[in-house]
Amino acid sequence: MRRPTIIDVANSAGVSKSTVSLVLQGSPQVKPETRKLVHAAMKEIGYVYNRSAANLRSTGTALIGLVINDLTNPFFTEFATSLQMALGSRGYAVVMANTNEDAALQDQVVAAMLEHGVSALILSPAYGDVSNTLAAVERAGIPMMQVLRKVDDADAKVPFVAPDYAAGGREATQYLIQTGARRIAFIGGLAGAEVTQERLCGYIGTMQEHGLQPIIKTGQSSRSFGYDAAVDLFKEHPDCDAALCFNDLVAFGMINACHAAQVRIGADFQIIGFDDIKEASECWPALSTVHCGVPEFGERVADTVLSWLQDAETPAQLTRTPTRLVLRQTTKSV
Repeated sequence: MRRPTIIDVANSAGVSKSTVSLVLQGSPQVKPETRKLVHAAMKEIGYVYNRSAANLRSTGTALIGLVINDLTNPFFTEFATSLQMALGSRGYAVVMANTNEDAALQDQVVAAMLEHGVSALILSPAYGDVSNTLAAVERAGIPMMQVLRKVDDADAKVPFVAPDYAAGGREATQYLIQTGARRIAFIGGLAGAEVTQERLCGYIGTMQEHGLQPIIKTGQSSRSFGYDAAVDLFKEHPDCDAALCFNDLVAFGMINACHAAQVRIGADFQIIGFDDIKEASECWPALSTVHCGVPEFGERVADTVLSWLQDAETPAQLTRTPTRLVLRQTTKSV
């Protein structure tokens, strides 16, 4: 689809090209009524003003937009850092924004990045309606990738790359069963979210294969939820002997609850996290977890985006990277 031009805006608004240019430059010479008319035409035809394109061409610098749903989560922060370092080493600057799971804010920051001339966009989307974001990027005609999580609307349009969460869930659950655990719970992750379903399906499938009954408590992916879920779990299912957590933060909360209840972690109750953020190896006891290879993942995404930009190599619609179980002190040995 052809990107709208400044001439298209002028024709739609019924003004001259020079008038549109003055509006884009914020010139006080343009009457307020004319300015409103031009902005309305821009919105109607989907014109995106590339404020930085000329400067980028003259300096030889290129910008990559990175929009993350939750930079307060160390998993996403570690990914963003590894991606930024990989792109920076190749001469690309990264413009980064945190949406805090706000789809409306996501629309705003993506629009601003497009206006300021990003060459490509990497998106870990917020939950909610992302149709405006996808439409804006499509109009801009730049490469876009979804990473770590995806939204259904973009399945057929936007390449997606993420760790193989289902395989990680299977391996972790299988290991707990091999150690003798039989009442294994899955804790955390928003109900209905695709990334939750992916991590859940490996757990549920493995439990069913062994004739075991799943115990599922979904919710926020936080320490506080992990703590509260563990307290409830010990009351409702006193025979529960292990938990696979949606992420490491939930697992940290469960560890704290075990300390408070004087439950022997690794002996009486086993815990496996998911993601293998840096803190997982530094907490006490050290957390067994599903390693998603975040640093390597960031480098891979950088390579994929730059191959798309520089060599016109369109990435596969779906790419899954390997996971592996890392055993530490919160689980038994087989």
